[in-house]
Amino acid sequence: MAHKMAIIGYGGMAGQHHESINKLFSQQMQITGVYDVREEAAAKARERGLKAYPSAEAIYADKEVELVVIATPNDFHKPYAIACLQAGKNVISEKPVTLNAAELEAIIAVAKTTGKFFTVHQNRRWDLDYLIAKKIFADGILSDPYVIESRVQGSGRALHGWRGWKQNGGGMVLDWGIHLIDQMLDFFPQKVIEVHSALHQVFSNEVDDNFTASFRFENGLNYIVNIATNSFILQPRWHISANDGTAIIENWDCAGKIVKLADAKSLEWAEDIVYTTAGPTRTMAPRPKETTLELELPFPPGHNINNNWDMHWKAYYTNILDCLDGKAKPIVTTDQALRVMKIVDLVFQSGKEKHGIACNL
Repeated sequence: MAHKMAIIGYGGMAGQHHESINKLFSQQMQITGVYDVREEAAAKARERGLKAYPSAEAIYADKEVELVVIATPNDFHKPYAIACLQAGKNVISEKPVTLNAAELEAIIAVAKTTGKFFTVHQNRRWDLDYLIAKKIFADGILSDPYVIESRVQGSGRALHGWRGWKQNGGGMVLDWGIHLIDQMLDFFPQKVIEVHSALHQVFSNEVDDNFTASFRFENGLNYIVNIATNSFILQPRWHISANDGTAIIENWDCAGKIVKLADAKSLEWAEDIVYTTAGPTRTMAPRPKETTLELELPFPPGHNINNNWDMHWKAYYTNILDCLDGKAKPIVTTDQALRVMKIVDLVFQSGKEKHGIACNL
């Protein structure tokens, strides 16, 4: 028998949940209906063959519903999540899970009391560019990273809908920043010991529309996250500096390359000074080509730029089905989500106080 699911908030991401479940899991999961305060959203749900619940309380009372996806503006995640858990439902929250760590701690306490699972849809853990970045080190192609730059940039100069409003939890830290910070902590589980951020309001009057944050890890790694909505010349999606080489992933199409040392021998420089267009130098002189290897980026088996979106939904909801059947626990755990939110709190604190914040997270 198919598991029954309902959705609260029927905007863009809710539509993606609906379409992907119908495409990939129609035999295992059934969406009973949705609730949205907007009549136009309810009408769209009905056009797509879904029931439009008259209220969130109607979903809580529907005994057939095992799982609720919350895809509302961010400031409504906490009250809806707690109400769903108390009604005996399992819950998936869209990101950011809450506006701060304290709100998430309140949800976690209710989840523990009710015994229902609560998780977050951190879908960017399955982005192809991120999987490639992880695979570079998992496969031993490069080792000992010391600076990683992770960027998402555009020039749209717009924060659509609720993203532009502070009350709703708008801004780039809570939008794209959540994704990149979650990737960072999934990539490197070591402790973060310092957070330093700069938040900008280039065109927004209420929330951050551009930001850069630097995270110092206990092992010395410096991880830089940059989100820009006002960048007209884009930097690479990833620039990775490791002890034995450098990797670059240019964009979501995953153009890029790896350049690494050909061997472990030290480079013996000639006594002659090297002349460049910037003048004489030894330290920054071009490295002889024969001392390096240029490698292609390692794509995970079965993944390509055309199927990655489906692969993400398949991986995520296969895990959710296993959770409903008692075979697994959520991939995105509440401990992980809480760590992300504690880091996010420090990003806001550092940006406000304009200095680095020491921590042990």
